[in-house]
Amino acid sequence: MPSRVAACWHFAVPPGAWQAAVTTSSSPTRCSAAVTRCQCLALRLQAALRAREAGSTRFCMGAAWRGPSQVGPRQWERVLEMVRRIRGLGMEVCTTLGMLTPDQAKQLREAGLTAYNHNLDTSPEFYGKITTTRKYEDRLSTLAAVRDAGISVCAGGIIGLGEGEQDRVGLLLQLATLPEHPESVPINRLVAVKGTPLQNQAPPSGLDLVRCIATARIVMPRTVVRLSAGRLDLSSAEQALAFMAGANSIFDGDKLLTTANNDRNEDEQMFQLLGLRSRPAFLNYPSGNDTSRDFAAAGTPSSSSSSNEASSSGCCGGGCGSKQQQQATA
Repeated sequence: MPSRVAACWHFAVPPGAWQAAVTTSSSPTRCSAAVTRCQCLALRLQAALRAREAGSTRFCMGAAWRGPSQVGPRQWERVLEMVRRIRGLGMEVCTTLGMLTPDQAKQLREAGLTAYNHNLDTSPEFYGKITTTRKYEDRLSTLAAVRDAGISVCAGGIIGLGEGEQDRVGLLLQLATLPEHPESVPINRLVAVKGTPLQNQAPPSGLDLVRCIATARIVMPRTVVRLSAGRLDLSSAEQALAFMAGANSIFDGDKLLTTANNDRNEDEQMFQLLGLRSRPAFLNYPSGNDTSRDFAAAGTPSSSSSSNEASSSGCCGGGCGSKQQQQATA
């Protein structure tokens, strides 16, 4: 069981959020046409402050985009401004905005982005049965652009899409054989959404999720493994088993990109019951490469106290045990 668990607050950013009302199946958050750009930015800053006060150390912003090129330069600049402002609050900032070019990844890094999420979803062999709008190679190219820009890589997948066990193994094999392991790997359990092609798909069991988490921990021992979407109907005992199997992060927040999420008070009670503490922001990630460990861009407030706490506690953030064990495996 990890002593520290990273709590990441997720916030959905709909397309055109500052300019017009938006109704999409995957982005429930909306701003009306009467709401100004400054007001909408203020709403997001308020959400980030609420997340920080609730104990979250990372603020994750997701948009149902194919990529930033879809929305144009003005909207893109507003996203960069959000990253700068929220980073200035002393929080880690993560975004998931679809496919990136190397230049777009560099701009996010210069704005102060801590991490970028771009899931592979499933194995290369099963991927074509789930989507045809983009290629598996496109996803790998985005991960390479993120890594080359010096941004922490967050990449995982979803179980319960109709894939077989060999596809779950194939997903983890793909992640584990990247040039560097991702700093964090979210494991999502399908939540069937009405009106989608998978609306009648039965969700995988809690034990299926635990098996995937345990395998991810074995093949990527220093990576943060995130218990992500689909834990709403899991019992505290099932979630405890997931932590024991190797999960050391969860998603906070009222909603994820497309689905409801666990109540914050319930999570606090579970943390107290299991003796878990929130992982401080800006601790070095033991997985990945050297460039992703430098989080000093864009005038980030000093995090020396967090670093000192990490050194004294021996917490590596990746579930690899004591400080001595971390040094031995480095």
